[in-house]
Amino acid sequence: MRKPELAAAIAEKTGLTREKAGEVVNAFTDQVSAATARGEDVTLIGFGTFNIRSREARSGRNPQTGASIEIPASKTVGFKAGKALKDAIK
Repeated sequence: MRKPELAAAIAEKTGLTREKAGEVVNAFTDQVSAATARGEDVTLIGFGTFNIRSREARSGRNPQTGASIEIPASKTVGFKAGKALKDAIK
């Protein structure tokens, strides 16, 4: 499901227009992005938690040449599913 399809499903379920539902989806993703950029976790009870995960610097190999390379430390966003979401998938 892509963002427009999600907005259409929300519009149908809530009675909002597709445009308003699209604004709601955009506002949600903007707020999750802003909170994680500040280093805050975003927890939706029953659904899951978005959080920042740190990756240590490490060495790796270039698969084409076999040369050793250094991979710098980085941050990424992780998601851990909540119990209700896990149960819905089973």
